Amino acid sequence: MNDWLQKIKPEIGHYIAGFVDGEGSFNVSVINRNDYMDGWKITASFNVSQRDRVILALIKHTLGCGRLRTRKDGVVYYEVTSVNSLVDKVIPFFKRFGFLSSNKKKNFSIFKEIVYLMNKKEHLNPNGLKEVLLLREKLNEGRGRTRKYTIDDVISNI
Repeated sequence: MNDWLQKIKPEIGHYIAGFVDGEGSFNVSVINRNDYMDGWKITASFNVSQRDRVILALIKHTLGCGRLRTRKDGVVYYEVTSVNSLVDKVIPFFKRFGFLSSNKKKNFSIFKEIVYLMNKKEHLNPNGLKEVLLLREKLNEGRGRTRKYTIDDVISNI
């Protein structure tokens, strides 16, 4: 286990995991980009938004990565989009401290698979991209999920 992860006090780690269980999100976005070889940019992200900057600053400090931004409506947004940071910090943290809700456990498991594929650059070839997109279809299922581009939109254009 990583040194930084060992140094996190269990009460802080479990507090953050519980907070993220309720307020956090694991996402994979697809953006149409003409400057990309296959025309698509895939971004994996972990984020939490909240009006209380202190809690998000604690998460950022504990994980040692990501960025904090304040939206125009006053909501503070903590986000990690670097694949390296997701692999080296976010995933190990939540593997250690875990989630209680079955929904967050499921989404985290799918997100991990996607990030590991992206870390191996699999999303840069047509078969790997399709695998990422198929996994993405299972991520955050249910009410409120919106997708600008469907899997068919992307696959039909590669």
